[in-house]
Amino acid sequence: MSFNLRGGLAVLALLASAMPAAAQSVEFTLINNSARALHYFYTSPSNDSNWGYDLLGENGTLEPGYQGTVTIGDGSDQCEYDFKFVMEDESETVINAVDICSLNEYTIYD
Repeated sequence: MSFNLRGGLAVLALLASAMPAAAQSVEFTLINNSARALHYFYTSPSNDSNWGYDLLGENGTLEPGYQGTVTIGDGSDQCEYDFKFVMEDESETVINAVDICSLNEYTIYD
């Protein structure tokens, strides 16, 4: 009987390893080291062509020289994300394939 139990546990272990990783919530510090205020910050898993919602929130702004904590909790299990920054002068910068799983802080420069 213990043979069947071990076999069943082995099957469960194989099924668990085949399942996708659990959805994650990632926090990191965003530092604005530019001369312009950041008005919008969008992220998206690199394998998704749609931008998520503005992580600064309604009326949110990250002024030059300031920093804040960003939380990405969109339910994705991906580590590679694209970032889109929209500054006060409406200029846009897109950074592709940022590994958010190992990210502690990210700095915006001019």
